[in-house]
Amino acid sequence: MASIFTRIINGEIPCYKLAETEDYFSFLDIRPMAKGHALVIPKKEVDYIFDLDDDYLIGLHLFAKKVAKALEATVPCKRIGIAVIGLEVPHAHIHLIPLNTLQDITFTKAVVEVSQEEMASIAAAVAKKIVKSEK
Repeated sequence: MASIFTRIINGEIPCYKLAETEDYFSFLDIRPMAKGHALVIPKKEVDYIFDLDDDYLIGLHLFAKKVAKALEATVPCKRIGIAVIGLEVPHAHIHLIPLNTLQDITFTKAVVEVSQEEMASIAAAVAKKIVKSEK
């Protein structure tokens, strides 16, 4: 059975998409630790990030860097934190989290409430910055 992330990539489940290439996909986390919390995933469904072949793993991180730079230019924060947990969904993924304090990347805290309108606005702004950076 396809992971929830594969279903998002395939358009079966809606998301707030930030960026997409032939091999990678990024969208806002619907249970964010901070406003603008994003996920970056490979389109190839592999459970454990370190099971990705080297070139694909490098590509995933370079794609995450583009998303992080656009996210940082959109969401007020001190920097973008990165986390790879790998236990929540059986599909390799990277969390990109706008940080102002160390507590912003604490996965045991309550999620931040962000309206659908604000999620859509953040996603559109980040996506626009990614497109501009690729020109």
